Amino acid sequence: MGQGRPPGTGVVVRNWYPLPVAGSEAGGRVFADLMRLAEMVEAGQPGWTRRVFSPEYLRSRELIWELMGSAGLEVRRDPAGNLIGTLPGTAPDQAALILGSHTDTVAGGGRFDGPCGVMAAIEAVRRIRERGGRPRRTIWVVDFLGEEPNDFGISCVGSRAAAGHLSPEHLRLVDGGGRTLAEALAQMGGDPDRIAEARWPKGAASAYLELHVEQGTRLEEAGRGLAVVTAIAGIHRAEIRLEGRADHAGTAPMAGRSDALLAAAEVSLEVEQLGLRGGLGVATVGRLELVPNSPNVVAERATLIAEYRSGDPSWLSATDELLQEVVSQVPSRRGVRGQLSWLSREDPTLCAEELSSVLLASAREIGEEPLQLASWAGHDAVQVAAICPVAMLFVPSRGGRSHCPEEWTDPQQVEVGTRALAAAVTRLAV
Repeated sequence: MGQGRPPGTGVVVRNWYPLPVAGSEAGGRVFADLMRLAEMVEAGQPGWTRRVFSPEYLRSRELIWELMGSAGLEVRRDPAGNLIGTLPGTAPDQAALILGSHTDTVAGGGRFDGPCGVMAAIEAVRRIRERGGRPRRTIWVVDFLGEEPNDFGISCVGSRAAAGHLSPEHLRLVDGGGRTLAEALAQMGGDPDRIAEARWPKGAASAYLELHVEQGTRLEEAGRGLAVVTAIAGIHRAEIRLEGRADHAGTAPMAGRSDALLAAAEVSLEVEQLGLRGGLGVATVGRLELVPNSPNVVAERATLIAEYRSGDPSWLSATDELLQEVVSQVPSRRGVRGQLSWLSREDPTLCAEELSSVLLASAREIGEEPLQLASWAGHDAVQVAAICPVAMLFVPSRGGRSHCPEEWTDPQQVEVGTRALAAAVTRLAV
């Protein structure tokens, strides 16, 4: 597959990016790979939109397959749709070292969140092979399917399956078009009937490393090129359904309305207040859907998705209870019925100290003094932590921008992260 596709494929080609200027051919290569992937976006969508289960996402994975293969990896797709490239080691009895991230984006997203980690992992393997070496420990490079939230209301689909956390209930979830998650996985080349086979056997993985963009300003403000992640915040995500009564917007008296939208507005403000408690977490309503969503009809139904994040498990538990109270009390004041259902509740994840020490040493080996900080964004590493120890590296995000078209990490910063990851892989596997 070359750079770009012929007209009529539905893939939009955008070549507006600076040339790679990292200090070596290899440094320019990994950035160029990122920009090749960034060409594959959904027509008519802002930024670099490549959502899971879209045709563009499916086509983009042809490029990932090609890049893995050209790096000398044996590539396969598992029943959950994860792409896994394997570099066999000389000691097959030893558990594998896993590297990876994801290549899907949010709507209106950028070019680095997720893909940076996948491309750096592929490049780390390339560099091992170009030095003429073969690892002692087998290496897997994984492009996990669908890390970002989707129309089925869950995130980390592929890594959940690898951890054995993708349940039959998840597979029966339905999107707005009536398609089940199982059907969507099948369209991505997965096999939902064999989903249990996507679970990684106990003892198969020795460790998981993930390079990611920071999605914040702490590295940039400190003038540092790398961070070693200490922990990943827990995320609780809930769907809130509010059932009111549709009425004519002109003739229905104000006093007698059961307006689901106004109840949703109040619930959203209460969610904000939950996030302001004590400075220990954040809370967001990121999606609101209305029925019938017409300017001259009082809203009959509103569906919200609320989430909150914290590194403090007790704060998360207390917020669960407070959100239940909000959903039981606020809608009733407006004559609206409220129902809450949990989409996911992930506790905070600690990164393994021993692995983090390897990343610290690897960063110093290439001349960097990394920060040590917690991640407030979620990652596939949260799911993988149920299988094996995990650790993460961050590279800077300009202005802290992420999940938007302005998301940017300089080529030199991508190269620094790739070198540190490759150094860690050498320490752990070669």
